[in-house]
Amino acid sequence: MTNITYHPQSISLATREAKNGHKAAVLWFTGLSGSGKSTLAMALQEELFRHDCQVTVLDGDNVREGLNAGLGFSSEDRIENLRRVSEVAKLFAESGLLVLTSFISPFQKERQQARDIIEPHPFLEIYVQVDLETAEARDPKGLYKKARAGEIKNFTGLDSPYEAPDHPDMVISNSNQTIEKGVNQLMGLLKVKGLIA
Repeated sequence: MTNITYHPQSISLATREAKNGHKAAVLWFTGLSGSGKSTLAMALQEELFRHDCQVTVLDGDNVREGLNAGLGFSSEDRIENLRRVSEVAKLFAESGLLVLTSFISPFQKERQQARDIIEPHPFLEIYVQVDLETAEARDPKGLYKKARAGEIKNFTGLDSPYEAPDHPDMVISNSNQTIEKGVNQLMGLLKVKGLIA
C-alpha cells in the first residue's frame, strides 16, 4: 500500500509482559457450532482474570454484530471475517494480552492464515471436539434445526465440511466432561508453554 507508514509501539511487548506478569498469546478455539467453544473461552477468561491476567475474548457472534456487521456468510465473507479477526487478535497480542478467540473456522487453510498473521506471537490451536450428534442435540442457537429445515445453506457439519485440525496444541473432548475440567486442562497448557506462572 502507498502513503502508509507503520508506527511501532512506543512501549515494547517485553515491557508490557513484565508489567502484566504473563506472556501475550492467542488461543484459537475451533470446533463445530454447539461444541462449547464460547462457553469454554468465557470460563477460561474468568479463571485467567482471577489470576490477575490481562485477557479478552473475541467471540464469533459478537464480532459479527460490530466489526464485521457488513459481512455475510459466503465463502469469501467467511474468509474475510477470519482475516479481520486475526488482525485484531494480533493487535491485542501486541498490547500484551492473552486473547481467546472462538470461531468455528472450519477449514485448515483459514486457520493457517490466522496463524501466519498472528505469529511470531504464540498461537495455540484449541480443538473443542464433539461428535455431530452431540452438537446438534445441544443446538443452543437453533441453527442445526434451521439448517435441517433448509433455512441455512452451507452449514458446517451438515452440508459444508469441518476439517478437524491435524496437530492442535490441545484437544478438549467436550461431549461429556465438565467445563471446569476443560479450563484446568487449558491452564495447564498455558503453564507448560511458559505463558503464565
